Amino acid sequence: MAEVNDPKRKKILDKIRNFRLFDDDYMTKFFEDDLAATSLLLQVIMENPTIRATKSISQRSIKNLQGRSVRLDIQAEDEAKRLYDIEIQRAESGAGARRARYNSALMDANVADSGKYGEKLPESYVIFIAESDVFGYGLPLYHIERTIVENGLRFNDGAHIVYVNGENREDTAVGNLMHDFSCVNPDDMKYKVLAERARYLKQDQKGVTTMCKAMEELIEEDKIESAEKLIAKGKMTLEDIAECLSLSLEKVTELATRLQPHMA
Repeated sequence: MAEVNDPKRKKILDKIRNFRLFDDDYMTKFFEDDLAATSLLLQVIMENPTIRATKSISQRSIKNLQGRSVRLDIQAEDEAKRLYDIEIQRAESGAGARRARYNSALMDANVADSGKYGEKLPESYVIFIAESDVFGYGLPLYHIERTIVENGLRFNDGAHIVYVNGENREDTAVGNLMHDFSCVNPDDMKYKVLAERARYLKQDQKGVTTMCKAMEELIEEDKIESAEKLIAKGKMTLEDIAECLSLSLEKVTELATRLQPHMA
């Protein structure tokens, strides 16, 4: 690729080159609409080579019962109409049992038809790919299933939770997948499908442009979120917020009008 003189763009390109799949911004763009890569991911984690993804949507916003939006890293669906919420978790604190329960409930609430219950719900999986071994037992995968306490039998409600141990580097399908999640260089990756996708996003001109656009959008979203927080605190003028975050005064005023009309 040609030398880049724009410092801002060079910084973005350097960040893209150093991305790993454990970086959720990169991971969500990596699997977005890429059914081959998503299929491989599900085949390895679910230990089922017949799975074929039919949908792969990144950063999908779904609403909870209070109407607030919650974003899922990747929401996928396979040929059997099973639903998957795949979350990247670098910090153990974000992959707790209550978070898994919450995400599972959100998936159910957003697919259930009004007035219809029970057997209409599809089978669903919440999958946490954690950079660390969340449970500390050294297992490559942790499958969480409801059981009948008195006899230990499965309570087959169709909701499943799977944790993937990102520290695992065994020479197995899952271990090789976690190896690839840690790679910066596509040439070091073991799965061809993933390596080709990584080369496209990191080395191909069109793919790099796609990543740069996504990064610029994320940076803008972060600035707007920070501006909203500062506006809510009410301790800075709109002019100072705009200057601090490199946003236009017009944009900050627009945010203030929506959040606190009396400030604008």
